[in-house]
Amino acid sequence: MENIKELKEVYKKFKFEIRNRLKEFSEKKDDKEIFAELCFCLLTPQTKAEICWQTIEMLINQNLLFYGTEKQIAENLKKIRFNKKKANYIIEARKEFFRENLKDYIKNTKDIHALRKFLVKKIKGFGMKETSHFLRNIGLGDNIAILDRHILKNLKMYNIIEEIPERLSQKKYLEIEKKFIEFSKKINIKPSELDLLLWAKETGFVFK
Repeated sequence: MENIKELKEVYKKFKFEIRNRLKEFSEKKDDKEIFAELCFCLLTPQTKAEICWQTIEMLINQNLLFYGTEKQIAENLKKIRFNKKKANYIIEARKEFFRENLKDYIKNTKDIHALRKFLVKKIKGFGMKETSHFLRNIGLGDNIAILDRHILKNLKMYNIIEEIPERLSQKKYLEIEKKFIEFSKKINIKPSELDLLLWAKETGFVFK
């Protein structure tokens, strides 16, 4: 249990910062802020989160995130892997999101698991990880897990999973997520806090 003891020490160090960040996530957001978070999560696969958020801010400042063409957006994703593909994802997501039924469903639903499943189907470029990340960033991440490589590596280290899967099917994702949540209960750290804690443990800071 020495590893768990060390983790709790790291938690003490970052607890205030983690809780402040989660408080920020849960603050009421307008439609454009929610859409910006959605696009941020579309950009994150295989690109550092800090670079992705800087890119989103740049697109907003240049009035491109909400009104730019696919070509204009792609030209401003030079630091993002698969920039042309992800520019297309943003355009397609914009069409879907600003239809009243989708943005209102996101803001008003009480069933987060049903919403996540729906968004995976509806938003091009969204898998379980990206959708979970988005929901956490708009304050809906209390009982879900963002199973990125940092989290999976730590789950293996703490013997929560035997190996890191090469591919995460939706079924496998849910199986590991259940173990993640059970682990969080066991060590008395909320799932949303544990996610940011494991990130901070790996990177040295709390981000998005």
